[in-house]
Amino acid sequence: MLENNCYCCSGKDFEECCLPFLKGESTPLIPEELMRSRYTAYVLVNTDYLLETTHPSRRELYSRRELERWAKNSHWQKLEIIEAKEHIVTFKAYYRDKKLRPFVHHERSVFIQQEEKWYYVDGTIIE
Repeated sequence: MLENNCYCCSGKDFEECCLPFLKGESTPLIPEELMRSRYTAYVLVNTDYLLETTHPSRRELYSRRELERWAKNSHWQKLEIIEAKEHIVTFKAYYRDKKLRPFVHHERSVFIQQEEKWYYVDGTIIE
């Protein structure tokens, strides 16, 4: 049986990891799951999911077109969770741009739970 590893590098099958979240069949129970599913949404260029999982008070700060442009113009390689505790997830997302130059997006993301659903609030880039 062939493995269908999830894009988020969890080691789980995509169908059991991020796909149920992206399809709206379930919601992430912890911020790390939301972070992983958002990374997968970038890989799959699922801007609807990215906006839906951004806290409603922050959505106006994000352009659907810009999210889609970054997602489409990046060759996503892997996600590395550095630390996940309470409502903060620190991660590195490895990707290549259109010219195949390597980049690492290193961020400390803040999440909030509202009505039993986790949302991305904002992030701080780590140099």
